[in-house]
Amino acid sequence: MNPEEFVLSLRSIGIIIFAVMATSGVLCLLIFTLAYRSIRQLDIPPHADLTDTLLIVPLYLVIAIDLLDLALDVLAAPVAWVLLNHLGLRSLRNISTVEAIIPLTGAIPTLTIAWFLVRYFGVRF
Repeated sequence: MNPEEFVLSLRSIGIIIFAVMATSGVLCLLIFTLAYRSIRQLDIPPHADLTDTLLIVPLYLVIAIDLLDLALDVLAAPVAWVLLNHLGLRSLRNISTVEAIIPLTGAIPTLTIAWFLVRYFGVRF
C-alpha cells in the first residue's frame, strides 16, 4: 500500500467514525426530545440503586444514554451528569459518567446490556 492509499483509507475511516458519531448524537437528541415528559414522570425512589432504577426505566432511555456516549465519547461525561441529574436518575448518572470517562468505551452499550441483564436474567448490581 503506497502512502496515498494509506491517507485515503485513514480519511475514509475518519469520515465513517464522524458519520456514526453524528448519527448517534441526532438519534440521542431525538429520543430525549420525544420522551422527555414520560421520563420526567417516572417514579424512582431517591435512594434507588442501579438495579431498581433499571427495572423502572424504559429501554429507549438507556439506549439514548448509550447513544450519547457513542456520539461524544469522553465529552459525554459532563453532559450525562447534568442531564441525568436533572431527570432524577442518579444511579444511572453515576454509572454512565464513570463509563463515559473511560476512553474508547463509547461503542459498548453498557447500560443497554445492564438493562437486559437485570430484566431478563435477574442480575443485581
